[in-house]
Parts: sequence; C-alpha cells; structure tokens
Amino acid sequence: QVQVAESGGGLVQAGASLRLSCVVSARVFSAYAVGWFRQAPGKEREFVAAISWRGVSTDYADSVKGRFTITRENAKNTVYLHMNNLTPEDTAVYYCAAARTVYGRRFSDYDFRGQGTQVTVSS
Repeated sequence: QVQVAESGGGLVQAGASLRLSCVVSARVFSAYAVGWFRQAPGKEREFVAAISWRGVSTDYADSVKGRFTITRENAKNTVYLHMNNLTPEDTAVYYCAAARTVYGRRFSDYDFRGQGTQVTVSS
C-alpha cells in the first residue's frame, strides 16, 4: 500500500518562507504525479500545485502563482512545496496526494492522500 506523509508545517509571520515535504512510499515513486491541496477553516479544500511524474510539467493555482514552487526529488521519494511571501490567507491544512497517472486539480483525481500538515501565518 502506498503511503503519503507531509511534514514541514508550522507557525510563521507574514512575509516568511516555508518548505513543505511530501514523502510517497511507493516502490516506483517516479511513476506518480503529485499534487498539493489546502483547506482553511470553514472553507472547501482547494488545489494549490501539482507536478508530473518526471517533474517536467507543473500547475499552480492563481492564488499562489509566483510565490509557491513545487519540485520533486525522485531519488528521495519526495516532493517539496516551497512557499515564499506567505500571507495570513495561506493559513490552512496542506495535503499531499499522489496519482498513478496524470495530475489534476481535483482531490479525487489522486489515488493516495496524506493526513495533512498545518501551516499558520500570523499578520
């Protein structure tokens, strides 16, 4: 069974940077596309960013474009979400998910999902 585990969340001030990590315990990690999603209190879960299995293609939500960068290191079974210039609106639980095929913008597009990591940005 493939497991997905996020880490790296925390409490930071507005304008700070944070890097989230997502480890996917798949035998052939390089075959999986990976996406990041987030859910703020009282709001629906939303797409943040995604990366293809080779890392050639990426996709970002408009709200994070230019501030967040998604990368992957297949040798470590890890995908990173580099978050810069954080604002209080970025406060949410961030979820990582892995897909056997192509990535998408819906949480249901992914086959395996993590439990989430909390990111809190204070003003």
